Amino acid sequence: MNTKQYNTCVELYSDHLYRFMLKNVRNTDLAKDLVQMAFEVLWLNKDNVEEEKAKSYLFTIGYRKMIDEIRKQKRIVYNEEMNDSIGGYTQTKSIDLKKTLELALNKLPDIQKQLILLKDYEGYSYEEMAQLTGLNEGQVKINLYRARTFLKNELISVDTHI
Repeated sequence: MNTKQYNTCVELYSDHLYRFMLKNVRNTDLAKDLVQMAFEVLWLNKDNVEEEKAKSYLFTIGYRKMIDEIRKQKRIVYNEEMNDSIGGYTQTKSIDLKKTLELALNKLPDIQKQLILLKDYEGYSYEEMAQLTGLNEGQVKINLYRARTFLKNELISVDTHI
């Protein structure tokens, strides 16, 4: 891969990679850093990466960097408590579907959440997702099914509580 091809990859894939990272880490600065790290690794290995495989390579590197960061953050203990009495109590309840879906996504195990984002947000095939995550296609399909079932039940339970 030459410099022109690398720049083309930046133009084509940086937004997709950023959206994927942002959906997973929910922190714009961290998502930008992860994208930058992925492109840095691509640049360092540009002579060994074919242009046709650059997108897959970027997402694989980005995914692994993200997993490392998530594991690092899980080691940090957060002591956040929310007091429900702050701000008063209202009798009316409304549903914010986007927020509800994000909350439900965050309840999923990391691998299931990432598979949902890869398949439903980024449009990857089962084979591509298997390569990115290191799972086989059967495991990808099982985890994706379980994640979708969980999300469906979460959304149904929210609807019945309102």
